Amino acid sequence: MSSNHFSTEPILERFIFKNRLLICLLFLLATLFLSWKMVTGLRVDASFQKMIPLNHPFIQNMLNNMESGSSGNTIRIAVSNNNGDIFDAEYMEVLKNLNDEVFFLPGVDRSKLKSLWTPSVRWTQVTEEGFAGGPVIPQTYDGTQASLDELRQNILRSGQVGQLVANDFESSIISAPLFERDPETGKALDYRGLSDSLEELREKYNEQGVSLHIVGIAKVFGDLFDGVQAIVMFFIMAIGITAVLLFLYSRCLRSTLVPLFTSLVAVVWQIGLLATFGYGLDLYSVLVPFLIFAIGVSHGVQIINSVGVEAAAGADKLTAARRAFRSLYIPGMVALASDAIGFLTLLIIEIQVIQDLAMTASIGVAAIILTNLVLLPVLMSFAGPSEKSVARIRAKQQDEGGVWGLLSHFAHPKVVPVSVVIAILGFGFGIYKAQDLKVGDLDPGAPEFHPDSRYNMDNLFLTSNYSTSADQFVVMVKTGVESCSTYPVMEAIDRYMWKMENVEGVQKAISLVTVSKRVITGLNEGNIKWQTLSRNPYVLNSSVSNAGSLFNSDCSMAPVVLYLDDHKAETLERVVAATKAFAESNNNDDMQFLLATGNSGIEAATNEVIGKAQAEMLIWVYFVVSVLCLLTFRSLRAVFCIVIPLGLTSVLCQALMAYMGIGVKVATLPVIALGVGIGVDYGIYIYSRLESYLKQGMPLQEAYHKTLQITGKAVTFTGMTLAIGVGTWIFSPLKFQADMGILLTFMFIWNMIGAIWLLPALARFFIKSENLQGTGEKKSETSGKLSTV
Repeated sequence: MSSNHFSTEPILERFIFKNRLLICLLFLLATLFLSWKMVTGLRVDASFQKMIPLNHPFIQNMLNNMESGSSGNTIRIAVSNNNGDIFDAEYMEVLKNLNDEVFFLPGVDRSKLKSLWTPSVRWTQVTEEGFAGGPVIPQTYDGTQASLDELRQNILRSGQVGQLVANDFESSIISAPLFERDPETGKALDYRGLSDSLEELREKYNEQGVSLHIVGIAKVFGDLFDGVQAIVMFFIMAIGITAVLLFLYSRCLRSTLVPLFTSLVAVVWQIGLLATFGYGLDLYSVLVPFLIFAIGVSHGVQIINSVGVEAAAGADKLTAARRAFRSLYIPGMVALASDAIGFLTLLIIEIQVIQDLAMTASIGVAAIILTNLVLLPVLMSFAGPSEKSVARIRAKQQDEGGVWGLLSHFAHPKVVPVSVVIAILGFGFGIYKAQDLKVGDLDPGAPEFHPDSRYNMDNLFLTSNYSTSADQFVVMVKTGVESCSTYPVMEAIDRYMWKMENVEGVQKAISLVTVSKRVITGLNEGNIKWQTLSRNPYVLNSSVSNAGSLFNSDCSMAPVVLYLDDHKAETLERVVAATKAFAESNNNDDMQFLLATGNSGIEAATNEVIGKAQAEMLIWVYFVVSVLCLLTFRSLRAVFCIVIPLGLTSVLCQALMAYMGIGVKVATLPVIALGVGIGVDYGIYIYSRLESYLKQGMPLQEAYHKTLQITGKAVTFTGMTLAIGVGTWIFSPLKFQADMGILLTFMFIWNMIGAIWLLPALARFFIKSENLQGTGEKKSETSGKLSTV
């Protein structure tokens, strides 16, 4: 910035303030139009494919084999008898009715629906005459005790105990695979509508003596929608808290309402522009308007503060607003550009939900640039601060010591080394603790919810009562046409299953080999010595003839389903590493082991993308912020002073995540970019003002004291307002939002502390020595008497 920046009258300023009424009219028309677009065009968008990295090799393998591979998008409903076990006529009748209703739910792949009442669930038995078998529930079933006894025998012979039937026989499962698009409408599956339908079934059948425990990706989405509704309440709370804090800060109703109004206009513009460009709000980007409002208020406070200072110096309303605009439009523009580019760095993460969040946030920041840097000063040129507020500012400026005089000692040469040592220790501690930071989920169940949430309690019910968990890792064995049941392929699958069942965290492996061995054993009078694969192709083909769900229509792909203890990051890393090692040794032109699908396979792919993008994103966000600061201040010293405190906060935030057991995942990865992009604002505003006083020849400590008197209060208020606004998220029913609230609150507060505490210490090291001359001189009458430097 040029040295005469605060005394010149830029062209932009003249244009804006000489056309104030026209500016207000244009903003009014734009706001009305975008309000209409927001009301009529906004949609809430939830898609399973938006949540996964579509370009990852695992997902590409899944999509290429979607016909026969498991996508992991399956609803499992455990139906528990409240009055005993499942061998009860009333229970079986309720289960039949529920099975029929689930069959007709939108999006259900009816051909693959499984329960005790579907004919695809069968029992087999070896007899003297060969195999005997049939549906678990025979056509002769009539609910009598004899039929129930036969049902018990059939279930025991079917091998479904621990899978479709609980180990204690008190519940059974209805498994409903889902299409990504509703086959009847062709539109994306309505997860919210499906979840509501499931909840209606839960309420309906709870009155009939059974309890429903529902898990699956679609139910996760549905419960997320229910939790997102609480965001509206948090948004209203944030507006109320911010309004109270603004009034306490300014003691002026006009200075309270104007920044609130312009920040809300920015939110309306953001949502209206999203609707105009065809974007929607998903389960993560729906939080962004919350942030945009908080960012708008934080920048608005800087302008309100500057207008008040100029008014206290004797300027009229128009002149005060113009001077405030003149002094802040460049640092404000740089700060907001840093915010926007910090968000845009998220685009390198190839997960659409994160990329949409980046675009949503960037559009919101673009709206703030206009509403807060243009509309707000124009409105303040009409309204102006109250006389009471101006008098209060004058009284504060006459306070020669106070808290700002105390904090100015952070620039004292005897305090600076202590600050630097503390910062170095903080870096060391943060880097040491951050070594324990994990990528992915670290808790069982759905990490989006708290452990005591209904969904996670339902998941706990299934994992406690069934032998096979809800966490499935599916490897696809790709072969030539009609080759998946040949001996070399079956033998390799058998070896792979044995290897994986000896990997920690794997409960069980199932494939067509499982069926083949069972049938071959049965063909040999059940002798366990024959529980092996035959080299005879006719025997092999016959043994897998009834394993249709375990290979595709042309027998060119056979999935191997691994049931895992959980989907924690360590478990997935072990499974992926062992599978890749086996594939590398056994893949050839005729057979390839392809990773991976199932809900755990998808999560493993997501973890790999996030783990790779984490460092890359940090490098980009710090590079871009540094370049913007360099272009603005034309000094590497300024870059160091502003960026180093941000780096300390990022390192400490990662240490906090490791300490609290919060993994780096879709919900938390954006927090790092958001914290840096927004946190740089503090340093830019403080350094901008500090530089202007240093160029006037003031000693560093005096210049910093005056900076704190004018900017320090606004920066402190901004940090606290942002922290309190996102701090309300900690009480959210959604754990991922609560985690984001904790991390953002920490980063906003620490970025503020770093700007006030560490920046002046770094300035004494990096700023040219001639700007520190006169440090022993007596301080000017304006700033009051300070201790000598």
